[in-house]
Amino acid sequence: MSKHISNSLEETQKIADDFVHSLFSLCPTSGKVSGKAVVVGLYGELGAGKTAFMQCIAKALGVGEKVLSPTFVIMKIYDITKIDDISSKLNFDHLIHVDAYRMDSSDELLHLGWQEIISNPKNLILIEWPERVTDVMPEHTRVNLRVLSDENSREIEILE
Repeated sequence: MSKHISNSLEETQKIADDFVHSLFSLCPTSGKVSGKAVVVGLYGELGAGKTAFMQCIAKALGVGEKVLSPTFVIMKIYDITKIDDISSKLNFDHLIHVDAYRMDSSDELLHLGWQEIISNPKNLILIEWPERVTDVMPEHTRVNLRVLSDENSREIEILE
């Protein structure tokens, strides 16, 4: 477990960069996880910074396109560019961003091919509002985000 305080987008980017580097221990090629996608659940209230953290992860992985919340489309798939030694060693081809906020049931996620998506070890999946689909969530890293008293400050707690 690690707990961080971010007072700016730049600080959040540094936390995201460090998190991406820590993913090496979870990557299928490391031997710690075999044959499955790495899944990260982003937990927090509206405005806690889940999408901002996702955008920072995407930047750290070399995703070239603009990352927006997939609230209405539910899921977006981004290609990961191998920009440095870490992203090359991670062995992920896709960053998948899921937003379960508008889902009424896990069936909606299953209809998007969820079982196939989580079975592909080349996928890194970040899902906002995973508590809405707990019955289909695999074992995952939990990232808790919350707004602190200063509305620009966030607590980011990573539970691996």
